[in-house]
Amino acid sequence: MLRQAGDLKTLRQQQQQQQQGSGSAGAKTTQTASAGGRLKRRFWKDVHVREVNGALEIHLDTRPLRHPTTKSIIRLPPSKPHLAHALALEWDSLTSASQATKQHMIPLTSLVCRALDLTADASLRPGVAQTLLRYLDTDSLLCFCPAPSPEESDDHDHDDPAQQLHERQRQAYAETAAYVTARLWPGVRVEPVLEGASIVPRQQAPGTREAVQDWILSLSGFELAGLERATLAGKSLLAAARLVAEWSEEGAAAAGPANGQAGVEEEKNRKRFGVEEAAQAVSLEVTWQTRQWGEVEDTHDVEKEDLRRQLGSVVLLVSGTRKGSESKSS
Repeated sequence: MLRQAGDLKTLRQQQQQQQQGSGSAGAKTTQTASAGGRLKRRFWKDVHVREVNGALEIHLDTRPLRHPTTKSIIRLPPSKPHLAHALALEWDSLTSASQATKQHMIPLTSLVCRALDLTADASLRPGVAQTLLRYLDTDSLLCFCPAPSPEESDDHDHDDPAQQLHERQRQAYAETAAYVTARLWPGVRVEPVLEGASIVPRQQAPGTREAVQDWILSLSGFELAGLERATLAGKSLLAAARLVAEWSEEGAAAAGPANGQAGVEEEKNRKRFGVEEAAQAVSLEVTWQTRQWGEVEDTHDVEKEDLRRQLGSVVLLVSGTRKGSESKSS
């Protein structure tokens, strides 16, 4: 990680020197060219993370990084040093001031600002909840490919690709549904919405949507922004909810493990649901299709990495040095 950061910084410095040279040449011709050169050059040399009055700030030389809309200083909880340094690295990798105006060049900054907006303005939260609840009817983990009929199963061996995909989809659903209904939405049953020959998704049982909505609205601004980003990226509210709950330093309103001390020990030995696990769970059909028919260059491969980038940003956003149990008790 540090080696990659060093490589990025070296590359950035080389690009900056080239741009400064071209900017100087332009300045010798006209005043307009000089103004254009300023837009192309960075107005900062170094990026630092500093703790100021109990919060982490990112400083471009001596200037604190500000929210692009509200113009307020971006201040992060001191328990999120990894997020702060990742944000600093994002700005240190920019080679010009104009790049900072393009959201696709500063995706982590956009996500952090979304979290700060949701923290500051409670009126935004119901709209986010309504958007996310729509995924209960089309969730990637709740839609299965048709399973072979008994007659077809007799004619095919157990290596049938469609059968394998169906079994993997059911397994991914079962594992994540068991987690969220035990830890996040107790007493709620989340059913598959599309399976067999059906083409019309079925609705969840009465009360399910209300219980999930109550949980969504109970999240902190950082958790809600992370849930929104992960849901939109993977088209799965279930996978997003589990990812946020597994990594949130605030606990994401999750219940502790059952069965007392035995449950605690089992929890320690259980493999954590991380970026790769979430990406694989929501991409089962795409993975199966590319294995069957091949990968479209500059499409499937780019989407695969972009999904992991977005899920990784969610982990950075919600995680921290505090434990969920500590934050819930405070």
